[in-house]
Amino acid sequence: MHSTHLLLEEPIRMASILEPSKPSFFPAMTKIVGTLGPKSRSVEVISACLKAGMSVARFDFSWGDVEYHQETLENLKTSIKSTKKLCAVMLDTVGPELQVVNKSEKAISLEADGYVILTPDQEQEASSELLPINFSGLSKAVKPGDTIFIGQYLFTGSETTSVWLEVSELKGENVVCTIKNTATLAGSLFTLHVSQIHIDLPTLTEADKNAISTWGVRNKIDFLSLSYTRHAEDVRQAREFLSKLGDLHQTQIFAKIESIEGLTHFDEILQEADGIILSRGNLGIDLPPEKVFLFQKAAVYKCNMAGKPAVITRVVDSMTDNLRPTRAEATDVANAILDGSDAILLGAETLRGLYPVETISTVGRICYEAEKVFNQDLYFKKTVKYVGEPMTHLESIASSAVRAAIKVKASIIICFTSSGRAARLIAKYRPTMPVLSVVIPRLKTNQLRWSFSGAFEARQSLVVRGLFPMLADPRHPAESTSNSNESVLKVALDHGKASGLIKSHDRVVVCQKVGDASVVKIIELED
Repeated sequence: MHSTHLLLEEPIRMASILEPSKPSFFPAMTKIVGTLGPKSRSVEVISACLKAGMSVARFDFSWGDVEYHQETLENLKTSIKSTKKLCAVMLDTVGPELQVVNKSEKAISLEADGYVILTPDQEQEASSELLPINFSGLSKAVKPGDTIFIGQYLFTGSETTSVWLEVSELKGENVVCTIKNTATLAGSLFTLHVSQIHIDLPTLTEADKNAISTWGVRNKIDFLSLSYTRHAEDVRQAREFLSKLGDLHQTQIFAKIESIEGLTHFDEILQEADGIILSRGNLGIDLPPEKVFLFQKAAVYKCNMAGKPAVITRVVDSMTDNLRPTRAEATDVANAILDGSDAILLGAETLRGLYPVETISTVGRICYEAEKVFNQDLYFKKTVKYVGEPMTHLESIASSAVRAAIKVKASIIICFTSSGRAARLIAKYRPTMPVLSVVIPRLKTNQLRWSFSGAFEARQSLVVRGLFPMLADPRHPAESTSNSNESVLKVALDHGKASGLIKSHDRVVVCQKVGDASVVKIIELED
């Protein structure tokens, strides 16, 4: 009898729980996005992060200047060369984020039941009585009784480093608040979040546009993480902005959902965006805590059915200062994988955490264990049913390739693609084996010079669960005679053998175009 549960075997054999995790397993199918910052920007640490399983590097522009991030990125490039591990680059915008500005960087102590004034006058010195903020419209947006939260990176794990305020009165542009808990705010910048209030600021600010058109263009960013996405129009405007910036028309936009507004317009946003980031730090403040899991499950399911990557944040906060996650956090990571998440995004844990490398490898190990019991059979049927009939040509090929691979217990699926779309569709059906996406470069011209496409497409699959890219030699076209495909296939199989994915007598499913036809074939490897 088939279980309708997320887990494969019910009950799971207790003996299998006691088996030690393999020390050198093939990396988890789930991808890990690591934020690079003060504790993770040296070549040595970045190289260790790549080896531990990081496949996307996130650059958070809510702090640090362009030069600082450029220096970190140069170190990333050096690390990629030395480790021979591919890594994509994600630029995270600041968006309409409200911040408390503490120029002196002195720690600020706030006592419960006391009062503090929030002022838009940024020339003022931050103190226990007065906090300057970067937004002049706060007094118009809030009313007495509203809740305001202030913390570094919205770190709600410790109530002594973040503070809850309640608006008590409005005095002109100043907002007087009652302090609800005793806390010490340390550092130069704190995020301010007003629960369930619309902040009248553009989603893509001038500072964001500047960072994208300088740093983003120079480094041909693979992903733009659009903070505080509130409507589908936000994504459309960002895409229009990127389309005017040369190579960035290929950059994928991931909408970051972090407020009730984003949640309300989720379906339209999902249609427009290339992927979704569930920013649980802010959402956990906007939503009652007991509702966060419901939104996560519903949103991940919708992303899965649309075949768009779902990225989950704020999973192992305690690893910012500790070598091990809490039991609840470890369970949370596993449940995110069983829900169907594509990637886990680490923020403060790798940015300023004491153990960036250990955090990545711990999360990777938890993902790997969860994937082993993921009920692929149920997931496959659910996805096929959702897609319905008649299927599109590509969808039918992708689902057939996955079905064939599962039936013959193939070790790997190899997919030849030039846009990456076919490989992403195969990954949408969550096969139990890795999908090797062989990206065939295309020659293109802008009337001034010729160049090859392919590198963008290959790196962009580094955020999709189960997809592992490989850039083919441009001299072998993807859609041509079977001879040229044979030579690319040989290269792909050699790559699979070298990385320990396949061995002799294994079966491999190959998905390719021959002329106008799409073909799924099964091959058995000889000695």
